[in-house]
Amino acid sequence: MKRFLSGLAVASALALALGCEKGSPPVSQRVVEGSDETLAASSKAESAASEAPPAMTMPDPELAVIKTAHGEMTLEFWPDVAPNTVANFKKLAKQGFYNATAFHRIVKGFMIQGGDPNTKNPAMAQKFGQGGPGYMIKAEFNNRKHVRGVLSMARSSNPDSAGSQFFICHGEAPFLNGKYTAFGKLIKGDDVLEKIASIPTIYPPHGGGEKSWPVDRVEVESITIVPREAPAEAAAEEKPDDSTAPAKAE
Repeated sequence: MKRFLSGLAVASALALALGCEKGSPPVSQRVVEGSDETLAASSKAESAASEAPPAMTMPDPELAVIKTAHGEMTLEFWPDVAPNTVANFKKLAKQGFYNATAFHRIVKGFMIQGGDPNTKNPAMAQKFGQGGPGYMIKAEFNNRKHVRGVLSMARSSNPDSAGSQFFICHGEAPFLNGKYTAFGKLIKGDDVLEKIASIPTIYPPHGGGEKSWPVDRVEVESITIVPREAPAEAAAEEKPDDSTAPAKAE
């Protein structure tokens, strides 16, 4: 099943192709009945709740490092809003599923897309964007916004058709919010994202209506899942131990 995303220049047309609903449902209103004292107490409680700080969530203990010829990109995960999607991505990465695949679709100002196993074989160019792991996962749409650096899952018109293909936003894409599963974000390597997104593109050699085919292959050498380094540990590693550091020549 062919995976594709809405492009900025063709957002309206692709929105119909992807079966996206127009607009959003109105916010429901709640009618409160009771005495003035009850209403006052309710109002105070709601006011206190709105002023309370948001609940803190522990960051995922692991990160993903995407290695390419243009450099590395490090991404963190959001298991609090998309636990199954995060688990699936980690599983595939640890199996080496993504190694030697490629970013086959690039739309500067929008996103770079990869994760298709078909891209391992240049002879299967006509099927780039159609591959997957052999199964699909359920969508976990959430309130995280699709802004630059956000990691999200690619899918077809079926909301529950994501498998392995993913994309990293190069720019803001509000038309994807609530319609695609965002599950992480770039925390290091924005310059690499910029390099990849800036690679010249052409129309697919085998035909197609979108100028998103990179003229040069952008291979994903590997995607590695690594432990998140605690700030204190990182600082300790960066600071040399005076007892073992080589003496400076006089």
